[in-house]
Amino acid sequence: MSRRLTVLAVSVLTALITPTLAACQNTDSWVEAKAADGWAAQYGDAANTSYEPTAGADTLRLEWVRSVKGDLGAAVALGSGDYLAVNAQTSAGCSLMVWETNNKARQRWCTRLVQGGGMSSPLFDGIDNVYIGQPGAMLSFPTTQWIRWRQPVIGMPTTPRILDSGHLLVVTHLGQVLVFDAHRGVVVGTPLDLVSGVDPKDSERGLADCQPARPRCPVAAAPAFSAATNVIVLSLWEPGADAPVLVGLRYRPGQSPLLTREWTSDAVGGGPLASPVLSADGTTVYVNGRDDRLWALDTADGTAKWSVPLDFLAQTPPSVSADGLIVAGGGPGAKLTAIRDDGDRGEVQWTRDDVSPLSTSSQAGAEVAYTVTRDGEDGQALLVFDPSDGRTVNTYPLPKASGWPVGVSIGHDRRVVTATSDGLVYGFAPA
Repeated sequence: MSRRLTVLAVSVLTALITPTLAACQNTDSWVEAKAADGWAAQYGDAANTSYEPTAGADTLRLEWVRSVKGDLGAAVALGSGDYLAVNAQTSAGCSLMVWETNNKARQRWCTRLVQGGGMSSPLFDGIDNVYIGQPGAMLSFPTTQWIRWRQPVIGMPTTPRILDSGHLLVVTHLGQVLVFDAHRGVVVGTPLDLVSGVDPKDSERGLADCQPARPRCPVAAAPAFSAATNVIVLSLWEPGADAPVLVGLRYRPGQSPLLTREWTSDAVGGGPLASPVLSADGTTVYVNGRDDRLWALDTADGTAKWSVPLDFLAQTPPSVSADGLIVAGGGPGAKLTAIRDDGDRGEVQWTRDDVSPLSTSSQAGAEVAYTVTRDGEDGQALLVFDPSDGRTVNTYPLPKASGWPVGVSIGHDRRVVTATSDGLVYGFAPA
């Protein structure tokens, strides 16, 4: 009888312990770095789509206007909570700033970075840690201003991207490609150098050529990454070349090497301009050509699928919805134009000759998109439009706006934030 009781007791104890052990298994996945729920970085997501699936607000109210007391070269990043981050270029004092979007842009914290990298935006992860580059280094900050980690790199990091499994993609303007463990700040795998003969001690070489995308800046724009295909696409102006090319890399988690160079394409007429953008399935990359055309290339080998004449030079990237509606990029002389990807060709859906978008359009769902346009002779306005047909929904003047717009960011709470190169930041809330 006692033996039977012992066996029964062991069985009961095992039954009690087993679920407890299961509950104590490693649950680190919840803290592995992933992109914030808001507009995590410039152009929204790692694919640069400037698209947010949540339906946007068609009626807004201007809540606040604030100056960074310097210049801006990249869009505002919006986190998973109520924070925004800007990478300003200032003559003194703070340059990296984190504000509260729902509290009249009250400053949460700020710090000064080495100047010269204004074309890169900060990146928020899911718990509002900030990742940002400065010439010669990549840094991460927690929700306070104290540095989590800082690591040397060769060049100025373009806007970083989060890959899977908590990995951070960093591509510098001098062509160094690295993958970091986002939490520990250590390099994973072996860095890939796209340009040979670079002086590792001269991380500021050619920085002045990055904003105008000229030859001395090999990688002048942020890369695009697709988790669907693990493809990374970036533009590269190789030393001595007449024009830039597109380069396709493969991210291979768990393998060695971690990054491989898959193809180089000179298919884009005159070379690519501004950041590339990847489709939802990762099989197509869209990019502006310097020949006034929008190009679509196959990400498997870099061959051209189609191109569409725009009759203007788009100086900012297009935005691409999940179902393949493309709104062409903006810039001086641009026209608000939508193109549909039909697989083997691109079809212009509509064009508005009366609207000159100055920034990349940001789409929020199927019925609302935002861009910054000219308003009168010298003014600027935030335009709310329907991407399905281009009709104007609302227009909001930007008080005292000067310089050029650096982008429109859409928050998880449907707030909209836009900014100008002269450092004015405008915060809108759903009305």
